[in-house]
Amino acid sequence: MRTLLLVCLLLVEQASRPVSGANPQLAAAIARIKAVDNHAHPVIPNGTDREFDALPVDNMEPSSDPIRLRPGNPEIAKAAHALYGQHSKADVKAREGHNYPAWVLDHIGIEVMLANRVAMGEGIVPPRFRWVSYVDALLFPLDNTALASVNSDRKTFFALEDQLLQRYFKECGFATRPATLDEYLSRVVTPTLERHRQGGAVAVKFEAAYLRSLNFAKVPKADAERAWSSNGNYKNLQDYIFHYIASECGRLGMAVHLHTMAGAGSYFQVAGANPLLLESVLNDPSLRKTNIVMVHGGWPFIHEITPLLTKPNAYLDISAQTLLQPPHTVARAIREWLETVPEKVMFGTDAYPYSNEMDWEESAWIANDTGRHALGIALSGMIDDGEITQARAIELATMVLRDNARKLYALP
Repeated sequence: MRTLLLVCLLLVEQASRPVSGANPQLAAAIARIKAVDNHAHPVIPNGTDREFDALPVDNMEPSSDPIRLRPGNPEIAKAAHALYGQHSKADVKAREGHNYPAWVLDHIGIEVMLANRVAMGEGIVPPRFRWVSYVDALLFPLDNTALASVNSDRKTFFALEDQLLQRYFKECGFATRPATLDEYLSRVVTPTLERHRQGGAVAVKFEAAYLRSLNFAKVPKADAERAWSSNGNYKNLQDYIFHYIASECGRLGMAVHLHTMAGAGSYFQVAGANPLLLESVLNDPSLRKTNIVMVHGGWPFIHEITPLLTKPNAYLDISAQTLLQPPHTVARAIREWLETVPEKVMFGTDAYPYSNEMDWEESAWIANDTGRHALGIALSGMIDDGEITQARAIELATMVLRDNARKLYALP
């Protein structure tokens, strides 16, 4: 027993710092689990990559950054040391070459990372990276000048969405918008989704909360067609297209990911990201074959999102919370969800190139460390309160860190 304990402690030291607030045996088990990261933005290591996000948030008006993202956060230096030791990042990149992104995953304890990207590329390839493509641009096929005039952030974002839509038009053989809504759906939207699926996408991503509310109503086709001809409400058209995309994703076996969390920038409308706004989507009988993943767990609406997990096609991940908040804060949300529908909860980091100091690698390390720590705290509390056994706690940890995502995306 003494030898076994020493081995467990060594494994914890190698994989993650010890989890205070979690019992040592559980901490050791959590440290050994190779994770599936449900949401991240890995960067191609060539120094020029801008396709890690359809809406990069590095050109927004200044806002008050959360403490953990601010320069000088000691956790950033700890992450860099854990990853590179006495070597420089540049030296490791040069040594590893195309293998560098996978090397990063190996040194964090992540087996598979879902890559939210406009397109995959050098080193960001299966099987270690699985594609989540962007489809917001398909929601906005009309003149977006009025929407872009709301504030400077949306001006930047809609310009990027217009560019991406033109890219999708070109890939489908169109120079401009098709004449009819039916032609747009059948010859642009569906072929784009099918092309993404054939390219390996396991899900599509909506960043819609940066552009509009998540209140996607069920709209009659006649109302959408009136909007298409500029004689109706543009929101009706967007809502109709959203439901069409979600239905097609169900047919193609792709999940639908939606940003449900307070977002970056001083103009972000937090109320528009409330996951309760998605209830009509989750209750739509025609979308029950489409799995909906509420990315980031809905913060600050962590209690509101809990009952939505009882919907048969509703899931969430803990990404971004694991980066922006300390472990004990994240643990409270995780525990509530695990006490309700544990098979719907997934691990995630939201790794992202936030700054030169905190690139996607450092943010992935911090979020991974926090997520495991928080999971250990939540499960240890459930053990102490007699809700679960130690064996069940390890089973739940494995589900959150790996098995729930593997089942959802049919990963090996």
